[in-house]
Amino acid sequence: MAITELLIQSTLKVCIDPNTGKDFVSGKSARNIKINGNDVSVDIVLGYPAKSVMPDIQKLVAEALMGLDGIGRVTVNVSSKIVAHKAQQGVNLLPNVKNIIAVASGKGGVGKSTTSVNLALALAAEGATVGLLDADIYGPSQPQMLGISGRPESIDGKSMEPMQAHGIQTMSIGFLIDTDTPMVWRGPMVTGALEQLLRETNWHDLDYLVIDLPPGTGDIQLTLAQKIPVTGAIIVTTPQDIALLDARKGLKMFEKVNIPILGIVENMSTHICSQCGHEEHIFGAGGGELMAKDYNVDLLGSLPLDIGIRTQADSGKPTVIAEPDSKIAGIYKEIARKTAIKIANSGLNYSNKFPNIVIQNT
Repeated sequence: MAITELLIQSTLKVCIDPNTGKDFVSGKSARNIKINGNDVSVDIVLGYPAKSVMPDIQKLVAEALMGLDGIGRVTVNVSSKIVAHKAQQGVNLLPNVKNIIAVASGKGGVGKSTTSVNLALALAAEGATVGLLDADIYGPSQPQMLGISGRPESIDGKSMEPMQAHGIQTMSIGFLIDTDTPMVWRGPMVTGALEQLLRETNWHDLDYLVIDLPPGTGDIQLTLAQKIPVTGAIIVTTPQDIALLDARKGLKMFEKVNIPILGIVENMSTHICSQCGHEEHIFGAGGGELMAKDYNVDLLGSLPLDIGIRTQADSGKPTVIAEPDSKIAGIYKEIARKTAIKIANSGLNYSNKFPNIVIQNT
């Protein structure tokens, strides 16, 4: 049988990416097919960071092609390319930031900041260039969670260089004030500070910027919705009825301002006793799944109530860094991959493709 490009494409059309559920042709991942006699090479370019699963995808595609009669040597190159996706209408992208992910919760104490930092670290571990903005002006926690301190530098006297930790870029009001200084500010000052932190930080070619929002649906969330190009939002909750009640309000807020919901993360879903192994749903069971079903959004993942998650974040080495091969780190990486795939499947942003129109008197 002669090996042709049509035959290769037909084979790749029935070869399904297990992460997206799409075949590599309709998903526009298969590129640069080359045939030399019976030898074949193909590039698989994924729209999401996937460092931990690239070997599996390479094996999957190679085995599908090697099943063809008369095939010779097969070379499969797998890589990722992250592009900018659309945000709210009328809001332009930030320089050097392709996609912004807002992580929100209706109430405090549900593990939103821990989810934010582990999501950012998981995206970076999967191969993306990632930033983390601590938008909680009143209670910044990311400096401690990332184990860094000090003041950001300014090279040009106008913008700040992001702080670096565990391979990600980060900025927080916590780097600019003393740890015991309360931020006794009214709403306009807080939103102004958020915009300064965001726009006056010299982010370096970010694929994703994760914004750790304060709890609630107040001024900062409205500023985010109106002035900042958010690609999508993640809602963090626990299975507890009260937490779910507030989480639903947060979800509806993003819906009203036309920011897509990427999914829900449920923390403290179950507790397994470290002594006897008994499992108990302390805060209830299935709440996140039910909420996801009610609003037709994805449940990105459920995390247990585990003392390690808390102690690792408090010590400045969150779980994805402290125990990268652990089951919990695997859950965070799966959440990150699902989030990135949701973004990859959304519309592209073409705002930077159009020239500026200038009207002049002649």
